[in-house]
Amino acid sequence: MTDKRELHLNAFLMEVGHHEAAWRLPESDPRADFDIDHWIRLAKLAEAAKFDALFLADGPALVGTGEFRQPGQIEPLTLLTALSQVTERIGLIATVSTTYNSPYNLARRVASIDQVSRGRAGWNIVTSAGAAEAANFGLTERPDHATRYARADEFLTLTKKLWDSWESESLVTDKATGRYADPSRIHRVDHEGVFYSVAGPLNVIRPPQGHPVLVQAGSSQDGKDFGAKHAEAIFTAHQTYERAADFYDDLKTRVARAGRNPDHVVVLPGIVPIIGSTEAEAQARAEEFDELRIPEFGLLQLASSLEADPSDFALDEPLPEAIVNRRREGSQSRAELIIELGRRESLTVRQILSRLGGGRGHFTVVGTPDQVADTIVDWFEGRAADGFNIMGAALPADLESFIEHVLPILRGKGLFREEYTGTTLREHLGLPVPANQFHHPGT
Repeated sequence: MTDKRELHLNAFLMEVGHHEAAWRLPESDPRADFDIDHWIRLAKLAEAAKFDALFLADGPALVGTGEFRQPGQIEPLTLLTALSQVTERIGLIATVSTTYNSPYNLARRVASIDQVSRGRAGWNIVTSAGAAEAANFGLTERPDHATRYARADEFLTLTKKLWDSWESESLVTDKATGRYADPSRIHRVDHEGVFYSVAGPLNVIRPPQGHPVLVQAGSSQDGKDFGAKHAEAIFTAHQTYERAADFYDDLKTRVARAGRNPDHVVVLPGIVPIIGSTEAEAQARAEEFDELRIPEFGLLQLASSLEADPSDFALDEPLPEAIVNRRREGSQSRAELIIELGRRESLTVRQILSRLGGGRGHFTVVGTPDQVADTIVDWFEGRAADGFNIMGAALPADLESFIEHVLPILRGKGLFREEYTGTTLREHLGLPVPANQFHHPGT
């Protein structure tokens, strides 16, 4: 590992905030999730603060029933294309599923965003765990956990080939001879695999970053192996420093075992900072959010995560053992996090719903700017994280509060940049441009 590490921070943007009750605050606009001006304001705010990237989560299904919370947001690749034109330096990361896309079209779309943003694109790779998502694509059953990751592995292997199918030196653009490109540097991929058959090459030249930055968000055993093989950044969720540090060490070990440099995989847990000038003020804001929660919504989300029915839970009892011990094909790591949280702190279902309301299992820190900064520094210096996804409970207010009150502390400790030094997302994250697998030096 290098002696000098730089803290990495992404602005994880979600509608009017990550807390499930954020839209009910007096200052919130409940319709902002489909208002482009809302997203432009957030993007410019994060770029002015010199965040590494914006991150947009996504899933191809309605969140809940639509009764108690916004159903979703603008499709992220479309949204990031728009935001690329009103920003200049900040990275742009979108979640897109390997299960419900085709490699050729997705490789082309993500490469195109890297082109129009001049090298700022990132792809958060997910395998889509929900049954509702499968139903939206005509499937009566979702693919099982192992199959989803086997498909994702082939998808990524193929996508990388497609991005490499045009060598960087392929363009000649000689007006005098009329020769636009060198066909010997444009390569068919001729992929015949278990899940996909693609001839190639891509009809978009190689992205400015070589490959858009590859992000992975899965902490199951399959997820960690997949991330160690392919990912350049890992998004993850942990409730304690100890669990985060164990994950960090395990992941970096797997990266080395896969023959890759652990310094070239950035681990970024999510954190929900709820900030006040005093502890009492911060706690009062947290209680305001909690009082606005709709328990029925939280219960629907919990049931979905644990693959159960809402009627299976009693609010003032612990999680039922039959549900705790159930085999799941969905998001295994998030289910395990919730179960462990309930057991570790002997929480009732009602208390679990309260704890999950702010960030769906991501770590919520309630306190003063110094306390929030201390938590970030402790996790960073203790090798539990290389940085964080900052998840504003309400947006833009809590992102503004973090920027105004916490960032100066982190900068004062010499951990976070004052200005951008690079122009691409790879440069922000300290990642190298990948070699082209078709290029042979000297040819």
